[in-house]
Amino acid sequence: MNRLTLEEKQKILHDRLKDCKNLAIAYSGGVDSTLLLAVAARILNGNAIAVTAVSPLQPTSEVQEAFKVARSLGVRHYRVDTREMTHGEFVRNDHNRCYVCKKIIFSDILNMTKGMGITDVAHAANIDDLADFRPGMKASEELHVLSPLIDAEMTKSDIRELSRQMGLPTWNKPSAACLASRIPYGTPITTGSLERIEAAESVLAALGFKGFRVRHHGETAKIELRPADFTRLMMPERRLAVISEFKQIGYIYITMDLEGYSQGSLNRSINGSNASSSMVSAWLGKNANP
Repeated sequence: MNRLTLEEKQKILHDRLKDCKNLAIAYSGGVDSTLLLAVAARILNGNAIAVTAVSPLQPTSEVQEAFKVARSLGVRHYRVDTREMTHGEFVRNDHNRCYVCKKIIFSDILNMTKGMGITDVAHAANIDDLADFRPGMKASEELHVLSPLIDAEMTKSDIRELSRQMGLPTWNKPSAACLASRIPYGTPITTGSLERIEAAESVLAALGFKGFRVRHHGETAKIELRPADFTRLMMPERRLAVISEFKQIGYIYITMDLEGYSQGSLNRSINGSNASSSMVSAWLGKNANP
């Protein structure tokens, strides 16, 4: 596989965006979607908008930050209140949860933008996402949602570097994911469990931790931290504060994963997840750049 330089990837991204008359970006406010929005805003000269999906799945702080960053980029920004929690297939939390979720979100965004005369919608998945279990990618393909960063073969590190060069405030922001990703497959998703997860993660954020997750196992909260932060959490005063606040939130047992934070760790239980790692090669085979 020929490796493209960052400059070559950037040119491909620009060319993909130039093909759009106008464009709506499914915008979470994270590293990837902020870069895509910033580049689209420059390339399309005001014909790019941001649309943020809002539901109990998104932490309030992340939604607020998304609106703040979008304002700083000078783009029109809209919210769409999505309806994942009204769908039994999503709430059941089977292995296809992400597919169901993305199908709902993209459908709601497409319905909204259609009335605005927007011809294309894009999301900010990157090439690294293809190596994990990401059934939501199927939903984007079915609904013809564009993936410009994947087209340009951009990795997460590419996106961070370009974001840094462009002076975007999100360039070193930790990766984020919807709150449902903290709940093991097969455990029904409830508004109460999402609120409990959000509150517990807010405790860790207030203590200055970055790059962490609180996995929800019923009465048990399992904290995933970067190994470098283990000692800091275990300082007696801080450890006791976390225990106290987590118990007030409603957890009875508070544990720490000794392996440390790992993005998508709950996907390990899925049979055939190794097959998803072949998606990069398969995609490149179908979409090879000349």
